[in-house]
Amino acid sequence: MLTGQLALVLAAAFAGAAFYINFAEHPARLGLDDKNLLKQWKPSYSAGYTMQSSLAAASGALGLITAWMSMDWRWIIGAVLILANWPYTLIGIMPTNHKLQAIAESDAGPASRSMLDTWARLHAVRTVLGIAAIVAYLWAMN
Repeated sequence: MLTGQLALVLAAAFAGAAFYINFAEHPARLGLDDKNLLKQWKPSYSAGYTMQSSLAAASGALGLITAWMSMDWRWIIGAVLILANWPYTLIGIMPTNHKLQAIAESDAGPASRSMLDTWARLHAVRTVLGIAAIVAYLWAMN
């Protein structure tokens, strides 16, 4: 089904972006001094939030539509896994995001760097959820 294929493609885009953030972008950003680290994270986070939230929502919706159309419950597993990024982000990551957004770049220091280390560990869960959704969608396709 085309809807299932699109759900898979969007989940893969989500997981790929999350993986890139955790394994390339953020480690490179950590090479910056504290002020520039925070300065670079802020707009990057804002852009990533918009992109990844849209990908997760669209993939989850398409997964649920495919489950309904195909009457195959396995699609629901993939949809739930990709959609789990929403509550996880709101409950698990947003408090750290808000604290980081509230720090003025001139006040960046060891505390903001430590919070950004914590943020990276929290964000890694999003990568795992995205990959798990891909696996579930592939299972449903067979």
